Amino acid sequence: MESILIANRGEIARRIIRTAKSLGIRTIAVYSEADAGLPFVREADEAIAIGPSPARDSYLSPARILEAARKSGAAAIHPGYGFLSENADFAEAVEKAGIVWVGAPPAAIRAMGLKDAAKELMQAAGVPVTPGYLGSDQNEERLAAEAEAIGYPVLIKAVAGGGGKGMRRVERLEDFAELLASCRREAAAAFGDDRVLIERYIANPRHIEVQVFADQLGNCVHLFERDCSLQRRHQKVIEEAPAPGLDAATRAAICDAAVKAARAVNYVGAGTIEFIADASQGLHPDRIWFMEMNTRLQVEHPVTEAISGEDLVLWQLKVASGEPLPKTQDEIVMNGWAFEARLYAENPAAGYLPSTGRLEHLSLPESVRVDSGVEQGDDITAFYDPMIAKIIAHGPNREAALSKLAAACAGIEVWPVKSNAGLLARIAVDPDFRAAWIDTGFLDRRGDSLVAKEPDETTIDRAATALSKGTDNDPWSALTGFRIAGPNDNRVRVRIDGHLYWGRAHPDLEANAFEMDETTVLFDAGNAWPIGLPAASEVEANQGPGDGAILSPMPGLVISVEVAEGDRVAKGDRLLTVEAMKMEHSLRAPFDGIVGKLQVSTGARVSENQLVVTVMKEQD
Repeated sequence: MESILIANRGEIARRIIRTAKSLGIRTIAVYSEADAGLPFVREADEAIAIGPSPARDSYLSPARILEAARKSGAAAIHPGYGFLSENADFAEAVEKAGIVWVGAPPAAIRAMGLKDAAKELMQAAGVPVTPGYLGSDQNEERLAAEAEAIGYPVLIKAVAGGGGKGMRRVERLEDFAELLASCRREAAAAFGDDRVLIERYIANPRHIEVQVFADQLGNCVHLFERDCSLQRRHQKVIEEAPAPGLDAATRAAICDAAVKAARAVNYVGAGTIEFIADASQGLHPDRIWFMEMNTRLQVEHPVTEAISGEDLVLWQLKVASGEPLPKTQDEIVMNGWAFEARLYAENPAAGYLPSTGRLEHLSLPESVRVDSGVEQGDDITAFYDPMIAKIIAHGPNREAALSKLAAACAGIEVWPVKSNAGLLARIAVDPDFRAAWIDTGFLDRRGDSLVAKEPDETTIDRAATALSKGTDNDPWSALTGFRIAGPNDNRVRVRIDGHLYWGRAHPDLEANAFEMDETTVLFDAGNAWPIGLPAASEVEANQGPGDGAILSPMPGLVISVEVAEGDRVAKGDRLLTVEAMKMEHSLRAPFDGIVGKLQVSTGARVSENQLVVTVMKEQD
């Protein structure tokens, strides 16, 4: 194999180029108009433009890619993942053109491409499958009857589905018809096929998959399993290897079943057998069932590389060249634990809306492996998957690897494009996740509590510290806050993401701020906060010590609010009451005045030093 064309883009294209170059193989990249300036185009030995930005006119066009292969004289084509990687017709066209296809055999792609046919094939091969209905009768009454027989809740899944599309959970018979129709519409739009199957819904599902590899000589091995249970709406967010809570006997059973599944379709190359596990009573061989097979390299393959020490792209190139597998099953050894977190250009605080634009500032961790398709100054466009990078951490055990991941994600800096780095950092330190109390519904249940929609007390203090140093508000270079009758008041009024807060500046508090286009951005635990000092018009009269800004003295619950905005109050009047640790604390007016902006209401939770209400002195 003297040359290889990568029929993909971004991160996976760079990944393939890296290994191919280490083998002395000439690399050819193909790119759309939107990707002309990306790193993978520069890093390839040759790059060929294949069309406009929309994927259907470039990366999903077999004719354009084959023409690029002909023009460049490519000896092989590697499809990466996504796009045409599981398109059997394209694979056949590549082979008919006399070009080596670095992927699964077309027959295997077809055999595993439809969920119902794949499950029937697995049943015949003795691989356990999820209880359900796989029949060809798609009549609504028949499907409803099968669902009733399986027992609610059930899962309706598109036969040709993938990526979480064409999937509906049904809790009761009364909802079946409506959700079936919705599922069929989505399946028809996404896959051009509205057929469905019905499965038992697993209450505490774990998504466990096994990496398999086979060569053209009949050898087939596994490289252990991965756990991909941490998902949001069926999209993977963090993957790990090995799977927590999997004992040796269960691991042997699931890995043996995966190899059996690959042999059943005469598989060649890298593939992944995906299983669904009912984890309600722990992981046991009789409660783990075949779900589907991905006939390509997976996005999360780096965690398998980390624990096995193998280069899976290297294995792909060797197998495609007709060589035997580099190692036998007995020679493949597991070492340590690994995690992969997917860093996306999206805004978790705004319902995970994709975020596009130029990466004016991008700093990724150097302490762990990072596979990225972009660099600072590149654009995130709306044409493709919004992945910025994959953050891969490896350690001797799960706790060590997870701690490395948490630190790496907390140090990510992305601006002005929004990212999920803060969410990833919070997940990595979440006690339930660290204890491996997870299933595929973990983020759907807990996602809101893990998203930093407002700055916490530490973030506010970091902002105050960053904005105070070197300014007239610096409490260590001026007499700001000096009081004869009390301790220094080092509070600083700051604006964070458009809202005003009181923070306390600390000389020893680390505050990582970045200046860009007259905007100061504070990076804190993976989150990016635009910060600034408020304009004079934003600050109520009589600012400074004793300005009437009432702060909660402790974190707690507002159990009553005694006043409304605009009320006149006398010094000592009770404004509201906060309860914490079974103690009540009444907050009272510091002087005669008028109630200004109420920041909280009854039932609200507050943090220490949070501004809750302001009392303004009446003008003479």
